[in-house]
Amino acid sequence: MEAEEKTRYSDQELMEFKELILEKIEKANDQLAFYKAQLSEFSQSPDGHIKNLEDGISTVENERLMQMASRTQKHIQHLQNALLRIDNKTFGICRVTGKLISKERLKAVPHATMSVEAKNMRNPAF
Repeated sequence: MEAEEKTRYSDQELMEFKELILEKIEKANDQLAFYKAQLSEFSQSPDGHIKNLEDGISTVENERLMQMASRTQKHIQHLQNALLRIDNKTFGICRVTGKLISKERLKAVPHATMSVEAKNMRNPAF
């Protein structure tokens, strides 16, 4: 007799993924708070101005921190979207193939919406 292919993860498996995602959101929020604190620190100089050489360095560092904060905010949003998919019981289903995304992939990238197979179809290696 052939084993029936699973069409979704069990409620218990979804709860395990939810715990993983909540941990990742907590870490990402901590990281975002750090970036925001650094940005706030850079914007407040103790003597009211920054020396010329430091001004250029500060601007580059400020831009880098803003990019990292933005990237972290997007990551948090992707993770929150994954929580919604868990609540809807659609988490882990590839949006291209409709098949389950492997547990290994979801543990590494819990906000993934495509299986490795589907991702490779879209972006074939050169």
